[in-house]
Amino acid sequence: MLTAGELRSTIDTHSIHTVLLVLVDMQGRLQGKRCSARYFLEEVLPHGAEACNYLLAVDVEMNTVDGYALTSWEQGYGDFELVPDLTTLRRVPWQPGTALVFADLRLSSGEPVTPSPRQVLQAQRERLVERGWHALAGTELEFIVYTDTYEDAWRSGYRDLTPANLYNLDYSILGTSRIEPLLHAITAGMSGAGLYVESAKGECNFGQQEIAFRYDEVLVTADNHALYKNGAKEIAAQQGCSLTFMAKVDAREGNSCHMHLSLRDHAGNPVLSGPDGEMSTIGEHFLAGQLAALREFALLFAPNVNSYKRYALGSFAPTAIAWGRDNRTCALRLVGHGPSLRVENRVPGGDVNPHLGLAAVIASGLHGIERELPLPDPCVGNAYNSGAPTVPTTLREALAEWESSELAKECFGEDVVAHYANMAKVELAAFDSAVTDWERVRGFERL
Repeated sequence: MLTAGELRSTIDTHSIHTVLLVLVDMQGRLQGKRCSARYFLEEVLPHGAEACNYLLAVDVEMNTVDGYALTSWEQGYGDFELVPDLTTLRRVPWQPGTALVFADLRLSSGEPVTPSPRQVLQAQRERLVERGWHALAGTELEFIVYTDTYEDAWRSGYRDLTPANLYNLDYSILGTSRIEPLLHAITAGMSGAGLYVESAKGECNFGQQEIAFRYDEVLVTADNHALYKNGAKEIAAQQGCSLTFMAKVDAREGNSCHMHLSLRDHAGNPVLSGPDGEMSTIGEHFLAGQLAALREFALLFAPNVNSYKRYALGSFAPTAIAWGRDNRTCALRLVGHGPSLRVENRVPGGDVNPHLGLAAVIASGLHGIERELPLPDPCVGNAYNSGAPTVPTTLREALAEWESSELAKECFGEDVVAHYANMAKVELAAFDSAVTDWERVRGFERL
């Protein structure tokens, strides 16, 4: 990590020449500008920078779409201001001479852009601060590696790609050694960018990997998550291969993003666990709130049409809205003991926007605390066969839950609810108008 003074010194020695000023968009991607380091220090740092406000009003393919109150053709697609958060300034080791800083978004009036993912999470952090608490979070993010370049994958229509491993390599040391050059480059790069790397391991799908990072304050974790996704793709491209975080690539296991979260008070004492090391009363309410709000907030955990293909029986992706102690068949898994006691939310996939997903965890937990919701009995055994309510099975179903949720409006505000409802509607309209390979194979000759 860098201070402004340290950045100035690196400019004097010509070791850093570019500063990436980035925002996190609705899809969790990094967007922004490559600023000369001198310009960043002399102009951006004291005055901010501008970017077109359509960056929070486009689809995945950057098409301008209707329905957003924030901006439109009628409003002229003006600018919002990018305000650097200097606590996030760091080197980007895999890009020579480059540093990066996250920005918050501000309207010309000086007000924050409330639908901005970083602002959505910050609003939930402030609710914790009001109680004298802060959240610690960790995200476990899976991806699948292919030996094809991104350009070759694009030209092939993403068909017949070659995974970096040709068999299930869950925990396999031999299997992961095949792509250790890539894994090492990613872990070394992330360490150099200020992330605390814990481990890397193989997963169930062919070529599937997971790199784990140490937990941190919740906004730091979300920022690091977004940086990691962007950086891992850049590093893979440098090595002539590709990787994907999409929730479901094929019929085998999808890419998950398990979210771990715990609370601490101002003195650093655990809030979710009691003196005996088990769940406190507050912890029980916090977990009950997550169960109660999971369907209504599913859109923030699973934002795409493809997200819902991941939820399959016996796949380690959850279907049942249930909790259990160290039970991987449940949507919510209680793990750890004493200070390490935490809730693992297993619903998000690799395509989750980390800021929105973690905001949903906090908001739902606070709902349980504020309402003193009772915690149901834990699920013992196979939650897939428990008969418990299930997560939404389609984006359309999740949208209906989100749009009609008074709790979502109470927690996030009507403007945020409307903004992300429109995002889902745009994705559904695009999907509904697409003709898929599945339809061609079934219907070209035989219908």
